[in-house]
Amino acid sequence: MATILIVEDDIALNRGLAFSIKQSGYNIISVFNSREGSIALLENTIDLIILDINLPDKSGLDLCYDIRKNSDKPIIFLTANDTEQDIINGFKAGCDDYISKPFSIEVLRQRIGAVLKRSYVKEKNIYICGAIKINFDKIEVFKDDEAINLTPKEYKLLELLCKNRGKVLKRETILAKLWDINGQFVDANSLSVTVKRLRKKIEDDVKNPKYIITVFGIGYMWSDEK
Repeated sequence: MATILIVEDDIALNRGLAFSIKQSGYNIISVFNSREGSIALLENTIDLIILDINLPDKSGLDLCYDIRKNSDKPIIFLTANDTEQDIINGFKAGCDDYISKPFSIEVLRQRIGAVLKRSYVKEKNIYICGAIKINFDKIEVFKDDEAINLTPKEYKLLELLCKNRGKVLKRETILAKLWDINGQFVDANSLSVTVKRLRKKIEDDVKNPKYIITVFGIGYMWSDEK
């Protein structure tokens, strides 16, 4: 579960943001000035920062510059400064996104999700799709932030499908990749059994799968549309 740091001096807005964003399943740390933000970053593992520019003790732009000296954690500016030059200054400081007040909380949620997804993929070779998160470097799979234990064959199948998401993979292709058959006979039912077991572990409803889609008469496809 990602942890989001909110640096916003307006107490009512800060609390409202924390409440609304927390509903999307994030951990929230709220502070009200740059100094508290710097301390929170040192004492906690933060995945994303929502940062106001007009802070009482130090500009959010300056804090962003300071953060960028040592970290590339994603930063979203949320500020009343809405001129073209303000936005340019924000990106020059190193932000990943810039949202002007007033704003839509739903748009903010979507942008948080998009920025986090890009960050995970870029920094950690992590793929996120719906409730499923896969760390390809560590060979770890999570559903709703809970680890899933897969057999080596199940993991290889999941990895193959995800890395070819949106493409239909023929049964023969999957069998060759997973079992390295080299012309030797392999019971085709082995693939069906592996797919069935994998679906039980990652799908909410195995009868109506949303991740591993059967393309009848051909093979399987990983759906990236959630």
